[in-house]
Amino acid sequence: MRTLLNQPFARAVAPSRAVGRRAMVVKASAETSAPQAPVPAKTQELRNAGPEPKRFTVADGQLGEVATASIPALLRLGSGGLVLGYNVSLADDDGKYAITRVGGRKVQEASAEVAGLKRPAQPLELYEFEGCPFCKKVREAICTLDLDVMVYPCPKDGPTWRAKAISLGGKKQFPYLVDPNTGKAMYESDDIIAYLFKEYGNGAEVPLALRLGPLTTITCALGTAARAGKGNYYRKSRQPAQPLVFWGYEMSPFVKLARETLSELELPYLYRTVARGSPKRQELLDKRGTFQVPYLEDPNEGVYLFESAAIVDYLNKTYAVKA
Repeated sequence: MRTLLNQPFARAVAPSRAVGRRAMVVKASAETSAPQAPVPAKTQELRNAGPEPKRFTVADGQLGEVATASIPALLRLGSGGLVLGYNVSLADDDGKYAITRVGGRKVQEASAEVAGLKRPAQPLELYEFEGCPFCKKVREAICTLDLDVMVYPCPKDGPTWRAKAISLGGKKQFPYLVDPNTGKAMYESDDIIAYLFKEYGNGAEVPLALRLGPLTTITCALGTAARAGKGNYYRKSRQPAQPLVFWGYEMSPFVKLARETLSELELPYLYRTVARGSPKRQELLDKRGTFQVPYLEDPNEGVYLFESAAIVDYLNKTYAVKA
């Protein structure tokens, strides 16, 4: 991962030449490639700006939100919740990440397949918005493949990334994927999913839940409808100088609540996906001494936070602009 070299994001979204108008794969030239994913040049010490994480705890007044945010995962039967090749087993307790521990043994999650998958040298770039059912399909695939992506939220009426996506691809259509590693750019969720599994899934078969055609789309749409447009419409905000870093995965209702706010405020972020079985769960455990998502890092303010309610409150206070 690379940093944006302290370049203001306003410069990164300057208009560029469209790369084509086809819905299938098109070439992305250097002039038209989306803004590159940021990676800190050096490790930054961050301070905790929120409460200590508490497992399976719902914040006061958040129960209704969590309940409706759980509906998409139920309708999709947990699609995007497990990495490719997921397995669970009982092993000696070595102190590393585990679901639970009992009598010197641990229940561990893993995937032999993920360890052997091709990983992109640069994060993929995804233009999408939270309430779009086609975007949800792609996010599920990304989590299943344990990929990290730069997300550029494109809520309706958003002035920054929606306009950028249209200038790149020539269409008011989402999701839109740019792969700076191969020079590919494309629309159409099914085409994007097929490409991801071919390029970064070692040609593995696309999971059944993502290849049921209209049924896949309908269940994704019904899930988003339960949230009554949350994450769909732009709220006035200021852009951060550097994108945020956000850890989560598609099946978690708590992650969804935080992602809705990121989408509405049009805040770009590096999405570190950690579906069950992801080896990156150990990475977060090593970093903070615990694993829990959502987890947010903001290099602009030098802070990190756990807990969805705290993250939503922080994003609104820090980046939302009152009309």
